[in-house]
Amino acid sequence: MTAPLPELDPVIHAQVRLRVVAALSVLREGDQMAFPRLQELLGLTGGNLSVHLRKLEDAEYIVVTKTHRGRTPTTLLSLSRRGRLAFDEYTAAVRALLDHVGSEETP
Repeated sequence: MTAPLPELDPVIHAQVRLRVVAALSVLREGDQMAFPRLQELLGLTGGNLSVHLRKLEDAEYIVVTKTHRGRTPTTLLSLSRRGRLAFDEYTAAVRALLDHVGSEETP
């Protein structure tokens, strides 16, 4: 009997949220990325990015820090520890799924 296929985290699995988490995962722990930089990097509208960030924030996968640089409001983003763990588990599940499919194709 073969092991069941791994479940993919539905919060991360949506394409835009996967791209957000992947982009933030390259930051060292404690580093943050400004909202406009992430928006530019991913080529998203502000509204679209905001909707996906809210879902990630509700799942406690990201930390959103609102501050000011001078008089300009600034939103900074980072992955939480929970978000890093969820992304690690997600990538492991994808690898396991691909390994499973690869082993099924081999006679």
